[in-house]
Amino acid sequence: MWWVLWVLAALLALFCSLDVWYFLRVAFVILRAWFKPPVRDITAEQIVTGRVTPHDIDMCHMNNARYLRECDFARFSLYIRNGVFKALRALRASMVVGATTIRYRRALCIGEGYELRSRIVTWDDKAFYLEQRFVSTKDGLVCAVMYCKQSVIRSSPDKIMQHLCKRKVECPEFPEDLKHWVDFISASSQALRAESGLEDKNK
Repeated sequence: MWWVLWVLAALLALFCSLDVWYFLRVAFVILRAWFKPPVRDITAEQIVTGRVTPHDIDMCHMNNARYLRECDFARFSLYIRNGVFKALRALRASMVVGATTIRYRRALCIGEGYELRSRIVTWDDKAFYLEQRFVSTKDGLVCAVMYCKQSVIRSSPDKIMQHLCKRKVECPEFPEDLKHWVDFISASSQALRAESGLEDKNK
């Protein structure tokens, strides 16, 4: 009987200290993507489907933070199927999210199905830039669209693409709206560096 109480206490401590459901979902997403066919076109759009559950909502529609969480899971699937994660391991590199911006166009309501369409749009010498769209299965409306800057650490997007394609790959042109957002990130970074005095120290 005591061991049951110890197990329950351990589970309670685990759920109180960690977002257990997040890690379980990550494991599920990775396993599901692992058993799906690989996608050879690195920039091809990939689609995962979802439905708004009571766990996702506030005021009967999807909570704004849930969109970003679902985008996290979709990127895990994207990188596993197109081989980027495998290339990162081979190059002993890693990636982190450097910036995101999301535009909400219409609420996804409880019970509503959607497609989350993710693709690598382009890249520069330090990061990949992705677009992720939430498209309602009810009427095909793009309910939200997000851009994500995925910064590469200890390597570069060019090296990852060369590792996967075995040749030099030309970087696609930046769409006009994405170019404006990248300029904003650069301006913000410069302003924050000046504010903290880092620019003076580097002179």
